Amino acid sequence: QVRLVESGGGLAQPGGSLNLSCTASGDDITPYAMGWYRQPPGKERELVVLSWPAGSINYADSVKGRFTISRDNMKSTVYMQMGNLRPDDTAVYYCHALLVPNGYWGQGTRVTVSS
Repeated sequence: QVRLVESGGGLAQPGGSLNLSCTASGDDITPYAMGWYRQPPGKERELVVLSWPAGSINYADSVKGRFTISRDNMKSTVYMQMGNLRPDDTAVYYCHALLVPNGYWGQGTRVTVSS
């Protein structure tokens, strides 16, 4: 069982930046795909970015060039730098760990982009 704890959400102005972190416990994350999903108000949860253990990364088109994921397997932590934030980035952001067939979710951290 993997436990994921997110931190770093909050309020940002349009054009601003925020950094999210997700720390895992319960297993070594090295073989896991690690990433972030988000759920905007009134909408379905959607993929933001997924970092695969072999090194490839998949970004949603809406965040390409603005968000950057990184991972430190030794610290069991995944980071996401979010820049040039827009109001439509407002959502609850969830950390996700995937090692087929098991997937784990954090409790989420809220990001609000507003002036």
